[in-house]
Amino acid sequence: MTPAPDQGPKARKHAPHANTGKKTQARGGGQPKRTAAERRSAEIAGQRTVSPRTVAYEVLRDVDESDAYANLVLAQRIRSAGLAGLDAAFVTELVGGTLRNRGRYDRIIELAAGRDITEIDPTPRTVLRLGVHQLLGMRVSDHAAVNESVELQRRVGTQSASGFVNGVLRRVSRLEAEAWFDEIDEHAESADQALAQVYSHPEWIIRAMRTALRQEGREDELLALLVANNASPEVNLALLPGLTEPGFEMPEGVSVVGPAPTGAVLDGGNPGRVVGAGRGYPAGALRVQDQGSQLAALALSRARPIEAGERWLDLCAGPGGKTALLGAEARLAGGSVRANELAPHRAALVRDAVRAVADTVEVVSHDGRSDEAYAGERYDRILVDAPCTGLGALRRRPEARWRKQPEDVPGLTRLQGELLDAAVAHLKPGGLLAYVTCSPHPAETRVVVDRMLGRNPGLEELSARDALAPVTRGGALDLGGDTPSVQLWPHRHGTDAMFIALFRAPVG
Repeated sequence: MTPAPDQGPKARKHAPHANTGKKTQARGGGQPKRTAAERRSAEIAGQRTVSPRTVAYEVLRDVDESDAYANLVLAQRIRSAGLAGLDAAFVTELVGGTLRNRGRYDRIIELAAGRDITEIDPTPRTVLRLGVHQLLGMRVSDHAAVNESVELQRRVGTQSASGFVNGVLRRVSRLEAEAWFDEIDEHAESADQALAQVYSHPEWIIRAMRTALRQEGREDELLALLVANNASPEVNLALLPGLTEPGFEMPEGVSVVGPAPTGAVLDGGNPGRVVGAGRGYPAGALRVQDQGSQLAALALSRARPIEAGERWLDLCAGPGGKTALLGAEARLAGGSVRANELAPHRAALVRDAVRAVADTVEVVSHDGRSDEAYAGERYDRILVDAPCTGLGALRRRPEARWRKQPEDVPGLTRLQGELLDAAVAHLKPGGLLAYVTCSPHPAETRVVVDRMLGRNPGLEELSARDALAPVTRGGALDLGGDTPSVQLWPHRHGTDAMFIALFRAPVG
């Protein structure tokens, strides 16, 4: 259901908040509540040597200080601490929820502390963010949230700051979440500032999202999009085609649903239990991958029938999810894929991702604008999944919203254009090109496409809508606008906000 547009001068007429509603509602959800007895039992059993809250603090510290990717460092920290079951789930929600809601929590901390968030030292600031999420977004009692946060401050920081943490969190605990939204609205200087603080998105991102939706005639979906970006995403899986054996069955707990014909959803639990080799499929054939990402690869591979011997190029292949799917598609028809990734460590990720189709995929590491990336060849199909702001994956990488700045966009769009021009020059006559970004920002989507078409006369834009219609499970997607390109959305399609455009090189 699409929330009604704001009617007030600020953002007060809120739609229901996914995972951000009243404290009483949040505590009625499914997040695990851990008791002191459970924690002591886990310690006695030797299941962990570091407290879950300490692990969560260390993850957020690494994200802030080292620009670490939260999902990667979270998995590493959970393993090294020996956490499992309820403890691992607790840490995962604590980290993810704190990152997604950081903008809102920072404003609440400012109002409760009476000082700007930048004036608070990094250690107590992180401890406070974790504490506010427990108070307003999880099934943790006020007493436990405050006391455990004070104890965490004593473990990871200074004793002198523990009183400050205690006082701020006690003030936060006196109001329900909805009352804090009122406080934010009352002190906001503009409607966009109120939206940014309540829905925890930087203002420039809100403006970019609004513009993208307005281009489709669906600006009234903005609040639904912001809510979707703050919700914990389902674990989506991809089953590479052509690799299952007779008698194959999907693992227990995996539902074959979603818009991608290769897609499925894990009903719950650790995806590690199903992504290895299983009954009827080799290691790497069933993998974690957003279904929007799957559709982006399939738009290229299924835009027209594949002829034996076709040579494809994935120009910016890391970390390799789309490459693996392209490799499986090419393998079925006797084709092959060259996967190029600039960063050697990401090229290593690609090699791991394509292990199930390694006989079909060659992995190299070059600048995608250089001749070396193409090995002197022209290609039947090229995928340019260009570096971008990543604003389409804020559900899965919530820290991206706090790292990117509007001044990053011009450099990225320039790089996107240069990669596209290089790819166009290495297409065979009549060859297909797919331009994909995990961003709905108009500057990274239609603006890049229109400029590229202006620089490359003769290049024809095809309808990505028409290409995906027969591919999508359940029929045509609900798309807005009237351009031939496709923009997917988390609130409408349940995918990351992938942009997909298709082109054909002139034949003569």
